[in-house]
Amino acid sequence: MTNFKDILYKVNINAVVGSTNVYIRNIDFDSRKIAINDVFVAIKGAVVDGHDYIKKAIQQGAMVVVCENLPHNLNPKVTYVEVENATKALAIMASNYYGSPSKNLKLVGVTGTNGKTTIASLLYQLFKNAGYKVGLLSTVKIIVDVKEYKATHTTPDSLTINRYLKEMNEEGVEFCFMEVSSHGIHQNRTEALYFEGGIFTNLSHDHLDYHKSFAEYRDVKKAFFDGLPAEAFALVNADDKNGMVMLQNTKARKYTYALKSYADYKAQILENQLSGLLLKVEDAEVWTKLIGKFNAYNVLAIYATAELLGLEKVEILRLVSELESVSGRFQYLISDQKITAIVDYAHTPDALQNVLETINSIRTKNEELITVVGCGGDRDKTKRPKMGNIASALSTKVIFTSDNPRGEVPETIIEEIESGVDPLNYKKVLSIVDRKQAIKTACQLANANDIILIAGKGHETYQEINGKRHDFDDYKTVQELLKQLQK
Repeated sequence: MTNFKDILYKVNINAVVGSTNVYIRNIDFDSRKIAINDVFVAIKGAVVDGHDYIKKAIQQGAMVVVCENLPHNLNPKVTYVEVENATKALAIMASNYYGSPSKNLKLVGVTGTNGKTTIASLLYQLFKNAGYKVGLLSTVKIIVDVKEYKATHTTPDSLTINRYLKEMNEEGVEFCFMEVSSHGIHQNRTEALYFEGGIFTNLSHDHLDYHKSFAEYRDVKKAFFDGLPAEAFALVNADDKNGMVMLQNTKARKYTYALKSYADYKAQILENQLSGLLLKVEDAEVWTKLIGKFNAYNVLAIYATAELLGLEKVEILRLVSELESVSGRFQYLISDQKITAIVDYAHTPDALQNVLETINSIRTKNEELITVVGCGGDRDKTKRPKMGNIASALSTKVIFTSDNPRGEVPETIIEEIESGVDPLNYKKVLSIVDRKQAIKTACQLANANDIILIAGKGHETYQEINGKRHDFDDYKTVQELLKQLQK
């Protein structure tokens, strides 16, 4: 049991009704999980308002209610704390409740539109291979040293973050690498976390269904850097025009990385092949199994971060050469018929363009490049025609299909993607709603040495249709279909 008064440290409080000198068992914002002697935090969400569930939480045994608006009828046996911002209060209380676990390890946050998962996952891999105990909080998975958990959000809620960080403390973890999404920043999930450093990858068209404007999306990312302490480092991509914006108000030590611009950390691509990249990083050459220009940026960010965290340059280069690609990020296989299939998470116009340009820079142009791509439902609709234009312009054939249609009609999403296709490219385009059938058709169209790109879902092992998740794995699907072609 914990004294509730202790976990209120640094919370911005408007009013208190009742005593804070009470011993509580647990904190939660989900009324269904509340039990006797718990704290219920009422959060106003986009769909559900936790204030509507205060009565239910009290019936289930809540001893304390933290909310932004006090109920009209107060229970004399319950302590009420009115706060300015419930999500911020939850994050601060979560950190206090778990003993400020982020202060007991070196936590590095990675933010940006593309590259977050790759950089965070590869930093985990690099530091693990260097012999350290390491943690990872990513879209793909959560790892506490060697123990893996399934991830449900890019940035988990603040209670979940602090619970895993506490577990990392108990396991002796020294470094933790964490994806920091714009949603997570905006919803204060990273509030009260002590970061050793922050990395900015790039900024392009994404999440405008949530943020409403590109400026708001950029400023939310910037808020993460604004909050870094003076002892931390802020490492940004200087080749992205928003990189220097991130550094404007930060108190952290400022560093830049780039392939084209002047920067603290520089790299040059010497060779770019389907088997990997040969890079010149500062004055040394290093071969990596990672592929494409976008991965040159990722490798450079990893190199710079490792050096800023105290690793030796020669050791970093050796470790970089051993890195393996991340699940669903330019993950490829070559079938017995010599057909190359690439699965990539590219779900934004910029990411799709990067992947297609990378493939086109590697291929000899004697092969076909067949792209299978869709767009998610109930998400930013403005990117759909852009995705259609890019896919059809940079592929020899393109099949538009379902991604995660969620609550939308798949045919409508596909029509919106098709609306961006230049008339000159109409003859390249097919539309097949069923994703498995679309991938099967791509396999049937491909000949020896051709390349199939399956974009949009990457590491995801499901397809979300009308509120239900159905098992679906792009990599396993194309692997099985290509094997069937051999028979």
